[in-house]
Amino acid sequence: MSFQQRRLFSLSNRGSTRLGSMSSARTSRHESQKDFSFWIDRGGTFTDVFAEVPAENGSSYRTLKLLSEDPAHYRDAPLEGIRRVLEETTGAPHSRDTPLDTSRIKSIRMGTTVATNALLERKGEPMAIVVTKGFQDLLHIGNQSRPNIFDLEVKCPDVLYECVVQADEQIALKKFMDESLLTGNREVKAVTNESGIVRKEIDLEKLKKDLQVVLDKGISSIAVFLKHAALFPEHEVAIGKLAAEMGFTQISLSHEVMQMVKMVPRGFTASADAYLTPCIQRYLNGFRSGFDEGLKDVQLLFMQSDGGLAQVDDFSGHKAILSGPAGGYVGYAGLTKWEGTDALNLQVIGFDMGGTSTDVSRFDGEYAHVFESVTAGVAIQAPQLDINTVAAGGGSRLFFRTGVFLVGPESAGAHPGPVCYRKGGPLTITDANAVLGRIVPDFFPKIFGPNEDEPLDVEGAREAMQKLTDEINAYGAKHGQPEKSVEQVAMGFIKVANETMSRPIRALTQMKGHDIQKHVLSCFGGAGGQHACSIARSLGIPTVFVHKYSSILSAVGMGVADVVHEEQKPFNGILGENQGHVVEQLELLESKAVAELKNQGFTPDAISTEKFLNLRYNGTDIAVMIKSDANGDYLAPFVEHYQREFGFVLSRKVLIDDVRVRAAGRSGCMEEQARSTESPGPLPKPSLHCRSCFDEDGFVETPVFKVETLMPGHTLEGPALLIDKISTVVVDPGCVASITAEGNILIQVAPEKERQKLGVECEPIQLAIFIHRFMSIAEQMGYTLQRTSVSVNIKERLDYSCALFGPDGSLVANAPHIPVHLGAMSEAVKFQVKYWGKGGPGESEGIRNGDVLVSNHPQLAGGSHLPDITVITPVFSGGQIVFFVASRGHHADIGGITPGSMPPNSKSLVEEGASIVSFKLVRVGSDGKGVFQEEGITEILMAPGKSGIEGVSGTRALEDNLSDLRAQVAANNQGITLVGQLIEACGLDVVQAYMRHIQQNAEDSVREMLKEFSEGQNLPPVGMVSGQDQMDDGSPIKLAVTIDRNDGSAIFDFEGTGPEVFGNCNAPPAVTYSAILYSLRCLVNRDIPLNQGCLAPVSIKIPEGCLLAPSKDAGVCGGNTLTCQRVTDVVLKAFKAAAASQGCMNNFTFGDETMGYYETIAGGSGAGPKWHGRSGVHTHMTNTRITDPEILEQRYPVLLHAFHLREGSGGQGQWRGGNGIIREVEFLRKLSVGILSERRSTQPFGLEGGGPGEKGSNILIKKDGRKINLGAKATVSVEPGDRFRIHTPGGGGYGNPDGISDPKSSSKPEIKGVKYRSGGGSIMDYKLRQESA
Repeated sequence: MSFQQRRLFSLSNRGSTRLGSMSSARTSRHESQKDFSFWIDRGGTFTDVFAEVPAENGSSYRTLKLLSEDPAHYRDAPLEGIRRVLEETTGAPHSRDTPLDTSRIKSIRMGTTVATNALLERKGEPMAIVVTKGFQDLLHIGNQSRPNIFDLEVKCPDVLYECVVQADEQIALKKFMDESLLTGNREVKAVTNESGIVRKEIDLEKLKKDLQVVLDKGISSIAVFLKHAALFPEHEVAIGKLAAEMGFTQISLSHEVMQMVKMVPRGFTASADAYLTPCIQRYLNGFRSGFDEGLKDVQLLFMQSDGGLAQVDDFSGHKAILSGPAGGYVGYAGLTKWEGTDALNLQVIGFDMGGTSTDVSRFDGEYAHVFESVTAGVAIQAPQLDINTVAAGGGSRLFFRTGVFLVGPESAGAHPGPVCYRKGGPLTITDANAVLGRIVPDFFPKIFGPNEDEPLDVEGAREAMQKLTDEINAYGAKHGQPEKSVEQVAMGFIKVANETMSRPIRALTQMKGHDIQKHVLSCFGGAGGQHACSIARSLGIPTVFVHKYSSILSAVGMGVADVVHEEQKPFNGILGENQGHVVEQLELLESKAVAELKNQGFTPDAISTEKFLNLRYNGTDIAVMIKSDANGDYLAPFVEHYQREFGFVLSRKVLIDDVRVRAAGRSGCMEEQARSTESPGPLPKPSLHCRSCFDEDGFVETPVFKVETLMPGHTLEGPALLIDKISTVVVDPGCVASITAEGNILIQVAPEKERQKLGVECEPIQLAIFIHRFMSIAEQMGYTLQRTSVSVNIKERLDYSCALFGPDGSLVANAPHIPVHLGAMSEAVKFQVKYWGKGGPGESEGIRNGDVLVSNHPQLAGGSHLPDITVITPVFSGGQIVFFVASRGHHADIGGITPGSMPPNSKSLVEEGASIVSFKLVRVGSDGKGVFQEEGITEILMAPGKSGIEGVSGTRALEDNLSDLRAQVAANNQGITLVGQLIEACGLDVVQAYMRHIQQNAEDSVREMLKEFSEGQNLPPVGMVSGQDQMDDGSPIKLAVTIDRNDGSAIFDFEGTGPEVFGNCNAPPAVTYSAILYSLRCLVNRDIPLNQGCLAPVSIKIPEGCLLAPSKDAGVCGGNTLTCQRVTDVVLKAFKAAAASQGCMNNFTFGDETMGYYETIAGGSGAGPKWHGRSGVHTHMTNTRITDPEILEQRYPVLLHAFHLREGSGGQGQWRGGNGIIREVEFLRKLSVGILSERRSTQPFGLEGGGPGEKGSNILIKKDGRKINLGAKATVSVEPGDRFRIHTPGGGGYGNPDGISDPKSSSKPEIKGVKYRSGGGSIMDYKLRQESA
């Protein structure tokens, strides 16, 4: 057998299909002879071909699966698949050396990963960007957040462009502009009919010279994205015309690629289009060249990310990212149905488990789309199906680390693959299934081993699993845990993998207001059938559906899909006002979309349209794309959607951001018919019996059936294995599988058994599962808070954290949100426990079930600074408090002397706003019902204005405060519900026991790290390391760390730190705890749960009265945002882990009596051993986003002139520090402006011989040109036309500058004794893609 034959899984099944109708003008005069249709999914590893072929009684089908890359035998897999089908069906030879005869080909539909792979591997077309001057680094900076908060080496994907051309132009919105700024400028109208001002006409002559330099470099592809071009495209149009005249071959204008407001994602999208479209076109040209001239008469369509097909000439890069997965989505959405069910009202979860990852999605009769998502670090602003990927698949690797079972995210890949592939690969989930008898080697082709001629190696997988089992048992023996068998270990990893894959399913259902138990789990992909029953049972999903072509469903989906054309444009209006104009714009877009489909040959009766408005409440920033109901109404479905997903509605105007029309030409070619109505007869005998392992049931005799032998109507009870030629479906004991009339598999899932009660002793498998469960609770709380809040700070900038705590207030699980909140939240909960407990001021009243507490006082109540308000809710069980849940959010204003409540020059706490020691935000009355205390909390928030202190105000954003506090209560309620479900499922004693086990696991990890560091540094058994730095005012921060290697403990002693300052850079103790907790988490060389256990080995000594333990009335707003960064730098300096980062958050505020705005600005990160610092990124104790330039100018009276890197500001060294940022803002009316910053007089230090980073500066530029240095902290009044230019600090360098550095080096020379993390974060932080948090 040849290599080619061995690698080809040929499924020559035959059956009948019924063709749908497709009206197409693009047909030949030989239409009657065109009797072949091909639906193809060209994946990264395999290409799947589903072919409709002629047969005596109408049509039949053939399916092929072949390698996507096999240059020794063919140049293109889809072309080869078509060739083989034609040759096998007709009997006539079709040579690879001549163009394929197309005379009998009617249609070719294809999805491809060409664009996805080019993006992931950064192998797209060399391209340049043209961007508004001052924004040349905008795509490097992005939203300024880093992808992994605990990785000291900040790693972000490379940008797509080779070089940048700056267009010296400027168009600004008129609505906020003072009259004095309008003189002499041309007014223009936006596509939304808003007015704009051209403040700088574009210089095309200068631009032409710059573009010629790009052409001379051999770059002929460009992306153009100018500020506000979605509204005012004239400058982009002019550049596009010029570039075309000059000979650029690919010109992606952002307003044409995606006409939506938001400069950053639109710029990314245009860049992706310019980067990927030439690659796609090259591939398509090569594909088309394999056919004869008759291809022009063949319907050639390609799947887009939105689930619609497009003609080959309309298939572009930014719409192709999910081309392959979209086919699977369309396939299960169209084909998950069976007799006796209402297919139109089914709610379906798509579960596509592959080799390296698993895709999950949801369908409820309508395609679920997102309009901004991130792939490979690139934000794509285009309609895409809501397909969510988690890094767990059949090839996911298995690890046991410090008592925890871990699955992935690393994958064995196709080569070498799992151990059982006989190529020296690592242990994977596939190996675990093989060991458990869920994979039967007899049904696999002999394609494994070095010569690809051997069977699957189950024994090799067992031997490798035994080796890992021995390691696990050795650890268990030391910790008093019972010995495990190989099968128990393998099953343990399966359980952990199933829990990992269940988390995004919960995210798509429960977290969006859907009942998970009302869904069907539609399973496809090569590995999903082995896990579907177990996952469905654990989630409470009663039904699993497996299509007969589940292993190639992405190809089949091409035949179900329609041809789609969309039209969209920005809109500026209020829903319900001037509705005639809204209708007019929708009808205009509809006519354009319909005309496009008519041009493709569709008749009017084959075209349907859907009309959408992108709606949001006034004052919020996340819009929802809403389709009109049957009556043409948008408000009712918007309110219904908002209520279901967010849990509340607002009494505000509803704004229209965009109008959109989606037109579909009905062209689905596949409509299944029943195979037979006759009795199926008796169940056939199994092909064989094997011994398979099923959790509590252990190994049982399991019948194995070939799917092809089962007929519609056949029913069988689990356990059973159903096998086709490329996949296995595991039917668990108690589940019942039946074959539907169409030949698909329908499994009724047995309810989860009454489990043998878990013990309270630590069991490594359950430890891993509980880590996932606790983290999932915190994540779902965070999602709820973000979605239900109204303020920009929480909803857009994500300045919040949610966590779960024990009954004593100790941290159990914290979703990876804002690092400065980590330790501080625990201190806040502990304070409330004491306050309302025995001997506390609130003892007489106590805490009742349903009460909700609120606090923010930094010195007295464990707060960080006043804008960070913590809402705490007890979780009761059996009349006792068993957990606490809490959420902390940064409120936009809470009073004080300046808008934004971050006064640069505050000297006391009252000047920073309202302080809350403890207050019952929700109080349970005598009737047992909780009442939101709006009057009481309003009085507290307005109290500073009644203090009698000149200039001190109460909150300026009361409505937002109240809304966000309600959102925090809602987030906590979500946490309570989830904790309650966990207690109900497992028992209170078990849940609390595993809370302690998880904390102990984190404690063990930190102790291990401290011991390794001590040994590596050759310290004595009890030895000391130290670090020191100073604030801009000269106040020292001193730290001595005494490490006891005997037990892995440490004392962090801040003796010698400067006294409390007359200002606001004092930091309450909780902030120092957070900095230490964050630093320890960074230093541990693996993913561990972040909880109180990390601090258990540590004693912290802070001298009373120093700036890290100030008096109760001292100003602290700078301590939370500035001093915390300096403390972190000092801790990492003591451990020689990294040079100083920018040491600042650059707090910038502006406002007046009507509004306030607050942002923090990124800088340079410090370099470390074997890595350069990242430029233009938030570091250490913050990770908040910055507002998009266009959104900033849409919402506030400012004009952003520059936002780019500050070249040369990073420290020199063998490894260079990252560069800071230059941000320049012009004010369009009179405002009060504040800056609160550090590192303006001291430089971020280098380490191990590295040079310091440049210090920052804050320069006010008056309208007349005068420049005024404001220093590190200032509040000023500005006039229209004044500007503020902020230079943020760079990061320090690492190592002697004379050393040799290779930024591409993958090996990190570790400072002896500390293992540095190269990636990771919390366990399986799969990220909620829609929010791109």
